[in-house]
Amino acid sequence: MTLEQCWHSVPGGTAQAALESVRALQVHGQVAQIGVSARHRHDPATSWVPPIPVVPLPLPRLALYESWHRLRRPPVQRATGPVDVIHATGMAVPPPSAPLVVTVHDLAFTHDPSQFTRRGVAFFRRAIDLARRDATLVMAPSRATLDECRAQGFDPDRLRLVPWGIEPRPVAGSEVEAFRARHGLEGRYVLWAGTIEPRKNLPVLLDAFAALARRDVTLVLAGPQGWNEDLTPRLAALGERVRPVGFLTQDDLRAAYAGADVFCFPSRQEGFGLPVLEAMAQGTPVVTSAGTATAEVAGETGVLVDPEDVGGLGDALGGLLDDPDRRARLGTAGHDRARDHFSWAATAAALEAVYHEAASRGGPS
Repeated sequence: MTLEQCWHSVPGGTAQAALESVRALQVHGQVAQIGVSARHRHDPATSWVPPIPVVPLPLPRLALYESWHRLRRPPVQRATGPVDVIHATGMAVPPPSAPLVVTVHDLAFTHDPSQFTRRGVAFFRRAIDLARRDATLVMAPSRATLDECRAQGFDPDRLRLVPWGIEPRPVAGSEVEAFRARHGLEGRYVLWAGTIEPRKNLPVLLDAFAALARRDVTLVLAGPQGWNEDLTPRLAALGERVRPVGFLTQDDLRAAYAGADVFCFPSRQEGFGLPVLEAMAQGTPVVTSAGTATAEVAGETGVLVDPEDVGGLGDALGGLLDDPDRRARLGTAGHDRARDHFSWAATAAALEAVYHEAASRGGPS
């Protein structure tokens, strides 16, 4: 399993999904796993250390990615020894020196390349070309992403749906209070979580929140700074009404979800939308984007809005903030949906099935 994204400066959702998949397979699966990475002088940050052995190839990251994508070498077996299946868990696609499975998390860069760096777009395009050509099987976490893969010319016979899961864990009131105290949150709050980048659509959220008449609610932004997004003027205009808290550990993030009145995630484009599922698992009502993978996750338990409609988003937030009974109903329904339809045990079973099928196929057709 490629786990190099754990060393990225902003590991993000692809690293989280990969690590949770590894853990799910450890608990629920029967697959021996070994990770592979580029050469590093240090371990990843504590929150991103893989729970399985990771062996390095002899090249640093940029050289490894370039060599994989241009020269199609070195094979992962140079570090791992013999393997039955290679799983590219992100968009760095190694050569198919064994049956190759590739996870395509999303194809957001095909919608608006300007939201990404020029180098990033070139890297993603090459990765998609290689996955389309070399992968034995391609996994995606949502039907929306599978549809995009088909539109990009992937062979439908090689596409497999493998949604991410959640292990709902109750959060004690003391944990919520400790989170509040650490970040000076004394009243009600709306939560957003993710990496700050253009497709997350934070300017629209900030404008919608600024237009709300009520001043007794704080907007909490949880997540690291990513790229190509400067929110400084909007944050300054909102002053104490908005509280950026940066990257949170998983325990702190669960407490943040549990303490929020509403979780708002109006992203323009997602491959799945794990933060939506995490909020649902804590019984927090969700406002998210219609017509996207996050709507697929939330189902009828979410309030769905046009992500470009500032007024509509503000109305959705205000309506939920003013209606405790509706918040409770949606929160309970979301919790039940997360518990009943998304589990890491199911993800592990689906992953194993894909690995066995890939091994039996022996390589891309």
